[in-house]
Amino acid sequence: MPPRATAARERPTPRTPPSSPTRPASAANCTNRRTDLVTDRTRTVNRLRAQLTSIFPGLERALDLANTGPLTLLTGYQTPAALRRIGAKRLETWLRNRKVTRADRLAETAVQAAERQRTSLPGEKLTAQLVRTLAKEVMVLNQQITEVDKLIEARFRDHHTFEVITSMPGLGVILGAEFLAATGGDMAVFGTPDRLAGFGGVAPVPRDSGKISGSLRRPQRYNRRLQRVFYTSALFSIRYCEDSRRFYDRKRAEGKRHTQAVLALARRRVNVLWALLRDGRFYQPEPPIASAA
Repeated sequence: MPPRATAARERPTPRTPPSSPTRPASAANCTNRRTDLVTDRTRTVNRLRAQLTSIFPGLERALDLANTGPLTLLTGYQTPAALRRIGAKRLETWLRNRKVTRADRLAETAVQAAERQRTSLPGEKLTAQLVRTLAKEVMVLNQQITEVDKLIEARFRDHHTFEVITSMPGLGVILGAEFLAATGGDMAVFGTPDRLAGFGGVAPVPRDSGKISGSLRRPQRYNRRLQRVFYTSALFSIRYCEDSRRFYDRKRAEGKRHTQAVLALARRRVNVLWALLRDGRFYQPEPPIASAA
């Protein structure tokens, strides 16, 4: 065999998380589908806000378009004149018939916003139709996300690492499923928590140059979705886990900015999660922490 061919065969290949059987393609497909739907929803909500602001800025400021009730309202009423005509009492009944919670408060808020705007803006009729269409689109996307979430949870619960992963504070069903889709849940693939942290973009790398040493920077190549899982779960854990809160407060007292303190916590939690999955244990207030190699 020619020497060049032999060298090609002996060259090591990168170790990447397997797609089967520990990382079923269906799990990754579900999480990818959810990411696409959430992106579409964010884009549609932004368009909805822009259109509503152009004809009824007071209502846009008063409504939380992340909730179903305000979206339902906008499928029926989009202009100040229409809200004034129906009035708070009739609007409350209309909302209750569509199973909107706290219909009385929403109706009162909307009518009060209509009372403060007595002028009709140019293009109001056509824009109102677009607001109605966009509100319906957001509601459809919300329903699709809910259905995908149920599918993700069902698939995730069938995996043998489900209870271990979700025992970590801040790692619920969705973030846990995204972690599993990105890594497969098999820590042997990474070998050390350092490699897992590097793959997830929460381990800084040296930026030494000439006589300068000890400088660190964020890695340029990493799994951004996994980094989001680590970072977001660390944020949640600060709220609900005393150990995480103490660690975060200590880093802040050392002078680190908020983002730096959260990333430091995320890096520490990678060690914990890696050790739990390696040993098949659940999280405890003082869990076994793998020493970084």
